Amino acid sequence: MMNKIVALALLGGFLISCSSEKKEVVIVDNSDSEWIDMFNGKDLEDWTPKVYHHETGENYRNTFKVNEGTIEVNYDDYNEGFNDRYGHLFYKKPFSSFHMTWEYKFTDQWLEDAASYTYRNSGVMFHSQAPETILKEQDWPISVEWQMLAEEEEGVPRPTGNMCSPGTDVYFEGEKDPRHCINSTSQTFKWDEWVKADLIVYGDSLVIHMVNGDTVLQYTKPQIGGGVANNFDPQYKVDGKALTEGYIGLQSEGQGVIFKNLKIREL
Repeated sequence: MMNKIVALALLGGFLISCSSEKKEVVIVDNSDSEWIDMFNGKDLEDWTPKVYHHETGENYRNTFKVNEGTIEVNYDDYNEGFNDRYGHLFYKKPFSSFHMTWEYKFTDQWLEDAASYTYRNSGVMFHSQAPETILKEQDWPISVEWQMLAEEEEGVPRPTGNMCSPGTDVYFEGEKDPRHCINSTSQTFKWDEWVKADLIVYGDSLVIHMVNGDTVLQYTKPQIGGGVANNFDPQYKVDGKALTEGYIGLQSEGQGVIFKNLKIREL
């Protein structure tokens, strides 16, 4: 008799194999949907910035710029420091069930008046509230984050592909997890190393994080709840409400970072 149980489920065109011992996910792509290039390589036409302390649509001090076919978070024009200007660059439309992929690496630019945890730290938000609903003095969008980290101290593990939850909750290993961030099982990468990220989301059910082709984190039932996000419009913070869809945003929080090859397809 086999000492390992393997469960197979067909979800949204993907075949998912889950081992009860290793708790890993193996994905066989059976989807017919086409990949969409989220970035045209020339301008930010399909993207909307929202920076803390500023109105939606204002790209404060050119925080987000196009550089040689990439989207770069850049602070060259921040002459007066960071001053908590956490920002996000939102794609033009919301998604529910989707597979998004991108590549990223950090730059050597970090504003020293930013919080220490932002060093070599960025992310991609998803299932976010619409950018036009984020108030001028709201610090974080109500959303879920695929957190991007790089090595801070040589030899000290610092995985990437983690989950963080501003204004949201998720279930991890079958239970609602009270932590704001849940670490993945990924290795640690150097700050200037290109990393390939995949985010696979099935509405308000299963979420999968992948790093360089390996599954490093999975969780379920994303929903509104928790803390961290502040100064929001209460009508958009209905705790317990399932997050079935939302917008995708690239993060800026004092650390320079470069994004390229951003693609998405609906499942």
